[in-house]
Amino acid sequence: MKRNRKAKILATLGPSSSSPKLIEELFIAGCDVFRLNFSHGSIETHRSNIKTIRQIEKKYNHATCILADLQGPKLRVGNFANKEEKLVKGDLFQLDLKNELGSKSRVNFPHPNIYENLTPNTILLINDGRIRLQIIEQKKDSLKTEVLNDGVISDNKGVNIPDIILPIDSLTTKDKSDLMKALEMEVDWVALSFVQQLEDIKNIKQIVKNKALIMAKIEKPSAVKNVDEIINAADGIMIARGDLGVEMPPERVPIVQKNIIKRCRSFGKPVVVATQMLESMITNLVPSRAEASDVANAIYDGTDAVMLSGESAIGNFPIESVTTMNKIIEYVEADKNNFDLEFETQELNHKIDNTDAITNAAYSIAKNAGAKAIITFSVSGKTTMRMAKERAPVQIIGLSPNIRTARKMQILWGVNSCFSPDSENATEMVNIACSVAKDKKLVSADDNVVITAGVPFGNAGSTNLLRIAKIIANKNLT
Repeated sequence: MKRNRKAKILATLGPSSSSPKLIEELFIAGCDVFRLNFSHGSIETHRSNIKTIRQIEKKYNHATCILADLQGPKLRVGNFANKEEKLVKGDLFQLDLKNELGSKSRVNFPHPNIYENLTPNTILLINDGRIRLQIIEQKKDSLKTEVLNDGVISDNKGVNIPDIILPIDSLTTKDKSDLMKALEMEVDWVALSFVQQLEDIKNIKQIVKNKALIMAKIEKPSAVKNVDEIINAADGIMIARGDLGVEMPPERVPIVQKNIIKRCRSFGKPVVVATQMLESMITNLVPSRAEASDVANAIYDGTDAVMLSGESAIGNFPIESVTTMNKIIEYVEADKNNFDLEFETQELNHKIDNTDAITNAAYSIAKNAGAKAIITFSVSGKTTMRMAKERAPVQIIGLSPNIRTARKMQILWGVNSCFSPDSENATEMVNIACSVAKDKKLVSADDNVVITAGVPFGNAGSTNLLRIAKIIANKNLT
């Protein structure tokens, strides 16, 4: 299915959008990647949704991408005898390991492995930063704190600790179980929550073993500090602005977002901007003007994709949310005066390999010779990913004889990813490329296309061939 835009849309499935009818409507409205949030919903619900998505893929002959988002090690306080308590600025409040219901003066904080790392003056943020506590005395089994502002604390509220790298595994026992089930269901991407450092990516990659691509969620200041090595190790990045906006001042988040997008562009890795993009559409039919500008600015910055969370998962208007996001992207990309991603591709001057040389040449030919599309043959998807980095002015048609590769590449900027037969020689390659492009109505008669592939055919990582072909009605090439 041809989209009239290059940036992609991720939509989260949930109670508002888990029926086969609604999932198909989300796809038609513009959803390119379906996100399964393993913080919510049962495994059987996720399994059923995946089955529906694969049926839609077959019905529309369109490789469709699925991302499994793991919950991660979220820190939480325990329960209160009165369900909630009002804390007053200046009060003393204790977090401890006592397995007792909380009161106005204390609450259970069942994370014994981090107590010794929390020194006096460390700031604890409760309930998305609505309550701030400062540690004044630390013991192995308790933390005495001073309340820094008035607020209400209640059962199971989250705790953020922005100032330190915590000695906790980025994969909880639940995450490991969910991960195994997600891989069994053949998801295409796995998003790892609360990444802090390079080792978190290395650990999950050892478990996944190339069965899916790994997306690192940047939502802690420690991850921002280590962002280059995290980008380099991961297959993609998600800027998860919810927790990130709790753990650092909100005025810093837009700058961090722009910098991470720029770094991902430099590394040639896909980047997704997420959280509260059209938040008001959970209950309203139209977004706020600020939300529309938020989505637009992410597109102007060159993000590969933007994501809907609660808007599509629990909102009253899931289809309308996708439609609205689709329209915003189309309008931005049609803005010839301001939408220009070309200059950033010149940032890195480093030694290039054959794939870099071929994709650079394909970009130049497409731009200067009036080609309507660049068609990449790629077994592994690496050439298609490298081509997406160029932000070519024409659409990229990514062909792969591996359906799992075709699905994974659907998240990339400007790429219409297609499953195709493999070729044995250059003539067959051009025939297949032109046939697929015509059959999917991605090009028209008399259009020129640029085609890249590797010789010998069918081998991953060997892109070294470039051809130009002309589309002729009822034929494959000139």
